[in-house]
Amino acid sequence: MTTATDWRSRVGDIWAAEWRRTDRSLADLSRHLDPAILDVAAEAGQALDLGCGAGATSLTLAAARPDLAIIGLDLSPALLDVARARAAGTTLRFAKLDVAHDDLTRFGRPDLIVSRHGVMFFADPVAAFTRLRAIAAPDARLVFTCFAERHRNAFACDLPHAVLGEAPSDPPGYRPGPFGFADPAFVARLLAAAGWQAGEPRRVSFDYVVGEGSDPVADAAGFLSQIGPLAAPLAAEPGRRPLLAAALDRYRRADRIVLPAEAWLWHARAGEAA
Repeated sequence: MTTATDWRSRVGDIWAAEWRRTDRSLADLSRHLDPAILDVAAEAGQALDLGCGAGATSLTLAAARPDLAIIGLDLSPALLDVARARAAGTTLRFAKLDVAHDDLTRFGRPDLIVSRHGVMFFADPVAAFTRLRAIAAPDARLVFTCFAERHRNAFACDLPHAVLGEAPSDPPGYRPGPFGFADPAFVARLLAAAGWQAGEPRRVSFDYVVGEGSDPVADAAGFLSQIGPLAAPLAAEPGRRPLLAAALDRYRRADRIVLPAEAWLWHARAGEAA
């Protein structure tokens, strides 16, 4: 389980060090998310990017909507440092913020709230989305992605099974973490309870690229030894690394290692304030 606390320290630091490879792994997902954001993004106004990480979504939105005031929010100081460096010379702003506890009113009344896989880590997601609704402008839009079911994402199911002999299981109910929003019925209920009017989510298949180059298997193994469900087991049992290499080779496409992955793409509109 990955929590907000992890992002403030260990996990955030690792993602900051690996931001080029994490951006690469989610680039094909962004190919779906970014146009969905632009479909509802006004030319001006204010937008928040939740869990902005190293800033990829904020940067893409800023390039397409230069008059839109965009603030990227994240828990990780290390990731925010990367985002600020990448956005140097732009009008983008970034801030360390805990949506669940910090003052959100200092960011005004956002017309648009977006996130690429940054909303599945709240201890109380209904409370967090209720707080976001409270500051959102009337008729504000919400667009985000989250991982679909674990068994539809090879990095979290097929590879652990090949390396460890079994895949992690998800207990019933919500737990903060990458697959916390995998159940669309749960997400629909929590959004409604928080004052958001959500449309039907769209299931998106994408290429999760974990390795490339002259030795893509080694690149992928190095990446997955740092990021994802195999990182801790491989650190504890490095003798299992050859099993990972053999499993990754089955997903080789020329000079890349491409894992099948799926996400949910959500759209919602701010409902009437309570």
